[in-house]
Amino acid sequence: MANPTILTVDDDPAVSRAVARDLRRQYGERYRIVRSLSGSDALDALREIKLRGDRLAVLLADYRMPHMNGIEFLEAAMDLFPLARRVLLTAYSDTEAAIDAINVVDLDHYLLKPWSPPEEHLYPVIDGLLETWHAIPDPGETQTRVVGHRWSAPSFAVRDFLTRNLVPYRWLLSDEPEGQGLLAAAGLSAADVPVVVTPDGKPLVSPTEQELAAQVGLSTVPSSDFYDLVVVGGGPAGLGAAVYGASEGLRTVLVEERATGGQAGQSSRIENYLGFPDGVSGSQLTDRARRQALKFGAEILSAQRAVALEAAGAGRVLRLGPESSIAAHTVVLATGVSYRLLTAPGLAEFAGAGVFYGSAVTEAPSCSGEDVYIVGGANSAGQAAVHFSRYARRVHILIRQGDLARSMSSYLINQINGIDTIEVHPWTEVSAGAGDGHLQELTLRDSRSGTERAVPASWLFVFIGAEPRTQWLEGVVTRDARGFVVTGPDLVAGGGRPAGWRLPRDPYHLESSVPGVFAAGDVRSSSVKRVASAVGEGAMAVSLVHRYLEAQ
Repeated sequence: MANPTILTVDDDPAVSRAVARDLRRQYGERYRIVRSLSGSDALDALREIKLRGDRLAVLLADYRMPHMNGIEFLEAAMDLFPLARRVLLTAYSDTEAAIDAINVVDLDHYLLKPWSPPEEHLYPVIDGLLETWHAIPDPGETQTRVVGHRWSAPSFAVRDFLTRNLVPYRWLLSDEPEGQGLLAAAGLSAADVPVVVTPDGKPLVSPTEQELAAQVGLSTVPSSDFYDLVVVGGGPAGLGAAVYGASEGLRTVLVEERATGGQAGQSSRIENYLGFPDGVSGSQLTDRARRQALKFGAEILSAQRAVALEAAGAGRVLRLGPESSIAAHTVVLATGVSYRLLTAPGLAEFAGAGVFYGSAVTEAPSCSGEDVYIVGGANSAGQAAVHFSRYARRVHILIRQGDLARSMSSYLINQINGIDTIEVHPWTEVSAGAGDGHLQELTLRDSRSGTERAVPASWLFVFIGAEPRTQWLEGVVTRDARGFVVTGPDLVAGGGRPAGWRLPRDPYHLESSVPGVFAAGDVRSSSVKRVASAVGEGAMAVSLVHRYLEAQ
């Protein structure tokens, strides 16, 4: 197979030669370097690359080009090579345009000219982008295909699982010719959806998440019976604990029920996370953290649900089912929280068929030209509103309070105020839903006057409250009245140590009522509900794990 291509386009011949020269010097043996002097010529080159069946790894485009600027070129190039990494070459005065490009073309990086010396300013950037590109399989090569119905909740569940686990796939509707043909070839019908066809042609009819994970290459079985550290939950706190645990020499395994990233992994854009001044999508952050954990030797088990935790002498045993378990010296609980369900009449039956909990980014393109309703006033709701505004005719944010200032960051409020197609409805709640096979109508209630009105609606996304996923810990560790895990000083607030505590010391800061079992992130009582704090607690938990192990 031919070497992958790195393409650069700049209308300044001197700059074009310089960037191509620097790229050839570092990458010429492993990559084909192609340069163009205009956006139209570069698109012609991309079409030839596509027709030959060659691969494109990285695009570097100058912002200031006549007829077609760099952003316009990268947007057009995305249609041909959506997985290629994208870099915008800018002057200092164009940095604002580069920041705008992040939202338009999901820009990976922008480089200020000149980038001399390339060893410091160019090569580290390209190295990182190439590593990311190689880590994501080309869907044209994998050809995992999903056949389903637009309003099928099981079909949505399959798509959501694959998307959140960063597994590329093709989505085919069961009532369109290509989907019908694939079903017929497998001897199935539209009544059998969802159907997943693996790259080797094996059809899976309504697969469970565990079956699906095993078929698409996700690890589901631990390689060992005993570890130094088991991390339960793959959100920011869990990934942080896995990265720091594995990097510091602990035999580490992370167990995740659904997909790494948690709620943060579903975010379309996180803009207040330290070190990412231009923002980063939840999937990008999750992908980098996951690869970082694997790089250091952590195991990540997908589609495995923790059902019980037991103390067994000096060890801790995590039960994954009636016949599966993992033992370890220590455990970090990082199971996060889930959104509360709306209990309004008529909504439960449409879960996954018009009613979604979380951003459900897979559905955004399907909302094109339609109205979208979002319930919630925190950052996750605001980020979703901004994301869906790129597709929907209008986005309606429904909040119980009078404005967003009490629960949403000011940067998001400013963004929302600047988007004409987003409308905030204060003192408004959903009182009912109705439809035939999928959501078609919502009844909205004014919480002050009690008046109600019906609106046509096929899309409702819910971001309310936070419920910890700790029912399986009942009777094992101390939890507060809302179910969050109590840790550290809060366990001795009354002057005594937790019941059954036998060590001659107080619990460490993030330690639960069971020695050697720690909690980090949103699942911990009194935690700060932010991505950065969750990652920090994951790292801090590992330092306390070391202290615990040293004392044993």
